[in-house]
Amino acid sequence: MRSRVLTAALPHWVDPAAVFGELMKISADNVAGAVWLDSGVTASTGRSYLAVSERAVLSSDLTEPVFDWMRREFHPVDVDVSEVPPGFRLGWVGWLGYELRGESLGVEITTPASTPDAAWLWVDRMLVFDHGLQSLSLLALGDSWTGELAQWRDDMHALVAAAETTAEAVADAAVNPAAAVARTQPTSRESLRTTTADVDDAVDAPTAVWRDSDASYLAMIAACQDAIVEGDAYQLCLTTSVHVDRIVDPVAAYLALRAANPSHHGGFLRVGETSLLSSTPEQFLSIDPSGEVETKPIKGTRRRDLDPLEDARLRDELLASDKERAENLMIVDLMRNDLGRVCEVGSVTVPKLFDIESYATVHQLVSTIRGQLRPEVSAVDAIEASFPAGSMTGAPKHSATLILDALETGPRGIYSGVFGYVGLDGAVDLAMVIRSIVVDARGSTIGAGGGITALSVATEELAEVKLKAAALLRVLGVRVD
Repeated sequence: MRSRVLTAALPHWVDPAAVFGELMKISADNVAGAVWLDSGVTASTGRSYLAVSERAVLSSDLTEPVFDWMRREFHPVDVDVSEVPPGFRLGWVGWLGYELRGESLGVEITTPASTPDAAWLWVDRMLVFDHGLQSLSLLALGDSWTGELAQWRDDMHALVAAAETTAEAVADAAVNPAAAVARTQPTSRESLRTTTADVDDAVDAPTAVWRDSDASYLAMIAACQDAIVEGDAYQLCLTTSVHVDRIVDPVAAYLALRAANPSHHGGFLRVGETSLLSSTPEQFLSIDPSGEVETKPIKGTRRRDLDPLEDARLRDELLASDKERAENLMIVDLMRNDLGRVCEVGSVTVPKLFDIESYATVHQLVSTIRGQLRPEVSAVDAIEASFPAGSMTGAPKHSATLILDALETGPRGIYSGVFGYVGLDGAVDLAMVIRSIVVDARGSTIGAGGGITALSVATEELAEVKLKAAALLRVLGVRVD
């Protein structure tokens, strides 16, 4: 008998954040990693997935190119998923860092990242939260709920019951997120634990240090525009980063982040001593088991405002902006080209162009591109053909990345890459690593950037970078003007 993805319903709905806290308490030091693929604190549809993993594979572990390894490991397997709704039905969860473009584009990486270029966790059992049905269930790979799987099922029943008592603390973190981050001891690894003195001092705002000064960033914008005038690129996604050296608890920080900046594609991934905390609004690629592929690039940003009239004005301004629409259209054309390399001829369409999506802190200009993969093309082939995402490079992609590599003063690492799942059944859902915090033994790092065109106003581009980082810095307790 072939293996099945088993499912077992739990008695009633419990807040995923409370369950996450309990799961991390019992798994802090004895697993390879942990996963929360999060539909968001305000989700009324979709599903969220929680798991811990005993097997992690990093790019540094491999003796072959990452995409070659993925092609071998990530092919659909003969497993019965008939009892499980579409979505993530177990498989691999992880990230691909921006410097993996060395493989996908065949370019030299001049400065390697300090974080892994790829990190994947094998997930063969997990908790599933259906936000539409307000139901909670378990999934596990196996033949029947017997032996060790039966014990795990019983353990998860007990864990979820315990989580109900922590819901009040989770609500408190949502009300005062930065204070919760500061006062909570890290639970992920011994090296990420703060001392008592650190916690006592946490009421003082930590310092954020930008990799590039304002003057340097403005000079890089000018250099981008020079390259565009020379005809070397049409648009360039210039980025920088900001570092906070205080060590925080990544679990508490993620709870605070999802409360402060809700997103339908949020996520927490911990692999070893590195944690990715993301409130990204942007989907990189989704692929269903039949091979239908979709990407939703974002280009164009305006801040939100508490005044409804001013907020509506900013939204309308974004939609009407010739500069933002041109920038978005360039990336749509680039992604159409990327998908055209792996899709059936004539199948690539743009069902939505210049859509507005509004989030807690920003309005975004979003377009949707779809296609049908050719029969001989695998999901990994499609990922490699589209990586890195055009919204994080500019156009044309190869030339843009070389120009940016010469201008940017450090590697991007996980930022500008992608994270999400590749399922046993061939389904894929990967999101962009933007609006994200990377926490490791050195502290916390936030990447931010924006698309530069010939029409860009340098001071406005700099302000956009600061706006995108502001909500994340506040989560870390940094005072932002």
